[in-house]
Amino acid sequence: MSLQNILPGRLGFGTAPLGNMFRAIPDDEARATVETAWDHGIRFFDTAPFYGAGLAETRLGEVLAGKPRDSYVLSSKVGRVILDEHETATPDFGEKGGLFEHGNPNKVVHEWTAEATERSIEDSLKRLGTDRLDIVWVHDIAQDFHGDAWLSKFEEARTGAFRVLSRLREEGVIKAWGLGVNKTEPIELALTLDEPQPDGFLLAGRYTLLDHEHALGRLLPLAQEQKVDMIVGGPYSSGVLAGGSNFEYQQAPPEIIERVGKLKALADGHGVSIKAAALQFSLAHPAAAAVIPGATRPSRIAEDTAALNEPVPAAFWTDLRAADLVSPAAPLPDNA
Repeated sequence: MSLQNILPGRLGFGTAPLGNMFRAIPDDEARATVETAWDHGIRFFDTAPFYGAGLAETRLGEVLAGKPRDSYVLSSKVGRVILDEHETATPDFGEKGGLFEHGNPNKVVHEWTAEATERSIEDSLKRLGTDRLDIVWVHDIAQDFHGDAWLSKFEEARTGAFRVLSRLREEGVIKAWGLGVNKTEPIELALTLDEPQPDGFLLAGRYTLLDHEHALGRLLPLAQEQKVDMIVGGPYSSGVLAGGSNFEYQQAPPEIIERVGKLKALADGHGVSIKAAALQFSLAHPAAAAVIPGATRPSRIAEDTAALNEPVPAAFWTDLRAADLVSPAAPLPDNA
């Protein structure tokens, strides 16, 4: 099923920050942020067991418990299983290693087998306090492995998670499934398999103003050909496009800071907020069904909804292209 037929709007809420990403967030602040998202009309919520070892799912579920279940779309992920035992050492999650050091202390393991997939869904339902998920993503297959080591994990997912989720879709238990990743290669490979196809994919950080060339080269043409939709995660490139200092989950390097400065100067010259430029650029691609920025403060939600609807003059997009700050192949909003 097309994700565009499932999603209730083009702006969703990514809950990774609710897992205490980068900092310990008070429970009342987390709750207020979700409530503000609801009050601003957001009805698509994306989460994952990995976000704070279950903390984000629990926090999201506590708020959504008071909302009619048929009034929103909920997605979570499989591939990282939360154990009852606690970590005794710093976990190795590659570039995401220190993101959730303030989350729950539970041990998190990688596993994309059929058994782990079914267990992960059951555990997510308990933490979320709900009876169903609408969309399930196969999470970060290539994220924490070097070189081609991820291919063995992809094969585990192909014969495990992919087939379980395809069956659940056929049975009507879930509406759709796909891959939720920070790399384009697993999606490209999935779209070439002689297997039941995913309905879409959540691509985090790879279709932003700062990083979109690789996705444009092979992945997105293939996705359009197969009518597979994209949800854009991380549209602010870990925060550096929204006034933060992180890029790819780490301190932004000088060349990125310089590029952001050029983007901001151009936006300021046209009276455009950098958030509006970032969100509207990511949504301009025909494959993009929605964008899901994360937030931990209610004020950020208001900024995101305003940015989505902010008028951006065509001259801004023209100058963006002329300044070589965006790929010549990147689609721009219709008013460009």
